[in-house]
Amino acid sequence: MKRINSLCCLLFIVMAVSAQKPVIEFSKKTYDFGTINEADGKVTTVFEFTNTGMAPLVVNRVRASCGCTTPNWTKTPIEPGQKGTISVTYNPAGRPGRFTKTITVSSNATESDTRLIIRGEVTPKPVDKSVQYPVKMDELGLKTNLLQFNTLIKGTEGQRTINVANFGTEDIRISVQNPFPYLEIGIIPEVLKPNETGNIYVKFNTNRCSQWGPVAERIYVILNDQKIISDTYSLRVRANIVEDFAKMTLEEKREAPIMEIANLNASRTIDLGKIPANMVKSYKISVANKGIKPLLIRRIVNNNSDMKVTASKTSISSGKKADIKFDINTKGNKAGAPYRRTFSIQTNDPENSYTTINLVWEVE
Repeated sequence: MKRINSLCCLLFIVMAVSAQKPVIEFSKKTYDFGTINEADGKVTTVFEFTNTGMAPLVVNRVRASCGCTTPNWTKTPIEPGQKGTISVTYNPAGRPGRFTKTITVSSNATESDTRLIIRGEVTPKPVDKSVQYPVKMDELGLKTNLLQFNTLIKGTEGQRTINVANFGTEDIRISVQNPFPYLEIGIIPEVLKPNETGNIYVKFNTNRCSQWGPVAERIYVILNDQKIISDTYSLRVRANIVEDFAKMTLEEKREAPIMEIANLNASRTIDLGKIPANMVKSYKISVANKGIKPLLIRRIVNNNSDMKVTASKTSISSGKKADIKFDINTKGNKAGAPYRRTFSIQTNDPENSYTTINLVWEVE
């Protein structure tokens, strides 16, 4: 009997203590914004609550489930019977579609955490076509003027699409001047009506391209049959044509050519020393084929205006050599200044298919 009385007494004390605590009671715990427009910006709702307990209520923290939702709340103690608010602001920028977000309210109330919910649906703002089609050719807008095919393996094809739009008040007839047999171009529709969108389709056929390595060309867009050869009306084509050595068999690798360049250090740098100003001086390096099959010099890539690079032959038999000649033009170079130029040799050597060589010198 004494044990029962003790338990009853303890329960009475706990209930008495609980009765002294604050109680947070919300008039609503969910709010639906309905349909809102992204273009109209932020929206706000207010959750009102009452302290129905017997002690002051303190809201310690309010946490939102997303950075797009910002809460603000009554931070002073709320006496019994008094009210407070949780203000919740939602930012719809860049968030089209339906949303549901939670806000957790932590306080010293008997229920320490209370979850509030906001929801709604965001109607996206109209797309600004001038931003969507930043490249302008008269009244024709293009999303880009770059056809970037990246690396293409010889024997494959690549395709890219450019989206276009007519910003004018009259029809635009679109055609393209294409002198490159490896490019196939389609335009749909060929006549673009005002406010209409279309596409320029470009296919790159590597089998029809005689170049190896980097390809950089321009094709010109013709509007309403008026041809203007200008960068403004051009599309840039960029690609890198390489050989697929991964498909080689073990036997093919054994018989593959091996390129060896005489006196080339690990950094592949050749120091030419001092070169007199205002002259053209020639140098040579020797390229040997230490493999079995012929070594093919696919291409020499040289983007330097003051240097010319040529090969004495482009097919080197097993055990034979060829010369790579480079002519350095120091006209206009500053005396005493160091210079550095690079060029690359692309071959069918699977281990050295693309070799970059650095040349350094000083003008005296």
